Formats: sequence, C-alpha cells, structure tokens
Amino acid sequence: MINRALHLNLDDAWPNESGGIPAVDAQSWGPGLRFSAPPRLVEQFYREHKRNLAAAFLLYGSGDFHYLTALRLRSVTEPIVLVSFDNHPDWDVRPPKWACGGWINRALELPNVPRASVWGCGNFECWWPHQIFGNRRAERAGFLDVHPWANDRPMKDRQRKGAILRDNWREHFEEFSKGLAGKNIYVTIDLDCLRVEEAVTNWESGRFALADLEWALRKLRAASRIVAGDLCGAYSPPHYARGKQRFAAEFDRPKLVQPNLERARQINLAALERLWPLLATLV
Repeated sequence: MINRALHLNLDDAWPNESGGIPAVDAQSWGPGLRFSAPPRLVEQFYREHKRNLAAAFLLYGSGDFHYLTALRLRSVTEPIVLVSFDNHPDWDVRPPKWACGGWINRALELPNVPRASVWGCGNFECWWPHQIFGNRRAERAGFLDVHPWANDRPMKDRQRKGAILRDNWREHFEEFSKGLAGKNIYVTIDLDCLRVEEAVTNWESGRFALADLEWALRKLRAASRIVAGDLCGAYSPPHYARGKQRFAAEFDRPKLVQPNLERARQINLAALERLWPLLATLV
C-alpha cells in the first residue's frame, strides 16, 4: 500500500516525525543528490525509492533537492497542472540535466504535465539578461507561465507577461485559480518563497507571507482538486559527494550566514504546521 503522506529524510532538515508524518531514512543518498546529480545516479535513486516517491504528499528537506518533484510526477497517471510556489523559476535550460535550477523542464517533458505555473519568483532569473537561460520557448508556447515580483523593477519590466505586484498578485492568482476549475493539480512549495522571518532556507528569501500561501492554497482547493504535492526548502548544512557538484553549488548559491539550526527548525516547523494541512488533505 502506498503511503498517503511521507517524510523522505535526505538531510535531517526536519525532525523525523515532523507533523506526525511517517519518515523514511534516505540520508545516505543526500550528499550524492544535493543540488545536482548525474542521470545514472538519479535513476538508481528512483528505482530504490520509487514506492516512497509515489506517496501522494511528500515532505523533504532543502530546496537543493527540489528536482525530485520531477521524479515524483512520473507516478501521477492523470493529466495535472503543476503549480509551484518558489522564489526561483527553476527553468534553466543549461546542463546539468538533473539539478534544482532546471527541474521544471524535466516535469514538462512528461506527457501528464501539459502546463506548469510558478508563483513568487523574487530573484534575478526572470529578468534580462539572465532570462536568456530560461525556458522561454515553453513560456511563449503557453506550457509554462512564471510570475515574478516586479515591485522593485523599472516600469517597463512591470509589463512583462506574468509579472505581479504586492497590491495586485491576489487578483491575478484568483483569476488563475478560476481557470483551473475542475482540473487536477499538483502543488509544490519551496519555503524559500517565504519572507526571511517565516522560513529559514539555503537560498535567498522570497516575498510571500505565510498568510499569502494559506490564502492561495484555499483558492486552489475551492476551484480544483489537489491530487498530490510536496513541500521542501527547509535549511540543512550542505554536504556533497563530488567536488564538481560542490563547486557548482557553492558558485550558484548566495553567500548566506549559517543560521542557528535549532532556531531554524522552530521557524520552519511553524510554517509546516500552517501549510501542510492545507496542502495534504485529500477530499
């Protein structure tokens, strides 16, 4: 029998019984998979943990492992719309194939994922010149839409397709959610989309408040059916298995001060307690 909800412990970012969710110890895989991994290793991991990855709702650790969402989506048989709350678009078309910065592309390669929508991007990747490395082809074709914050951008950037502002994003999201009426959706939440006061992550912090995500999840539930989902992004000290992997991760990652681990856990657990019931309740 497949578990309805599971905590896949790759990096000890969460206590094992967080939220009363059954835990599976996969920490031996953590250093090898963190940030990026060669396809051979990814497929080996998938074969070993295919059953665990098929849980309807999955909790895992750092956003460095966010690309595991694309593996999970292999087990979703019906067509779904992928809805991601993330401070990054994760749409980079450059190698490596399996990495936290480009996993949206792996998801869109699947026949059961005709569309993905990313909300809350606050970093530089959606803007010129960095957007040239993103999957603009999928965006132009309507398979992918990204919704970056534009409050601190020049006025011309606010005209970018999908751009959102603090004072209008709920209006845009409500219109989006109404367009999903009757559809099955998969929701993935990376905690780095939240403000620094409400989540401690390995990446730069986003601009959503917890109350924003609670509101958005309720809107999605009112219009559509959340058939599966996951939550990641909690901070954990990074450990790597390969030198090239470490170099790429440290080059890409912002230079952040290591937080107090106990305090980080307390903050992230508070976020989990509020978000998980809205994400992981099947109706």
